[in-house]
Amino acid sequence: MFSLRGDAHKVFLRLKKTMDHGHSVKQMKELSEIEEIQKLYKTLDSSVLKLIYYRMTKEKNGSGIIPIIVSSVPWLMLLFSKQLSEFLFHDGSWLWLLFSCLYVFAVAASVILHFREKAWAAFHMEIIKDILNERKDQENLGHSQV
Repeated sequence: MFSLRGDAHKVFLRLKKTMDHGHSVKQMKELSEIEEIQKLYKTLDSSVLKLIYYRMTKEKNGSGIIPIIVSSVPWLMLLFSKQLSEFLFHDGSWLWLLFSCLYVFAVAASVILHFREKAWAAFHMEIIKDILNERKDQENLGHSQV
């Protein structure tokens, strides 16, 4: 199912298709994956979950190595621009086209990978935050009944 609207819309379309066919929504791969993650995190102590949450915060908010490489490689090429241009353009060579395509592909793939990793970190953070809030609510409920 191809859609340029993003993962949220793809999940909606798959959900709609599953329901239209009369199948159980619980069996959808996207939802069962979330359930597996929740089950794993629920088995961990709150103190461990907080540590994981902090690590995920670092991942989500950190710039990461990919943006550093993407922004520093052009400067490196600029340093060696004379040698690079002699190599790529000598005797009417088409190496420049291959180099340009590979470079654009590598940059695009790196940027996509970087933002997907940030999105996954945010996803896990929300699950952990919900579990910690549920535990806090249960704890507060237990104290108010005493």
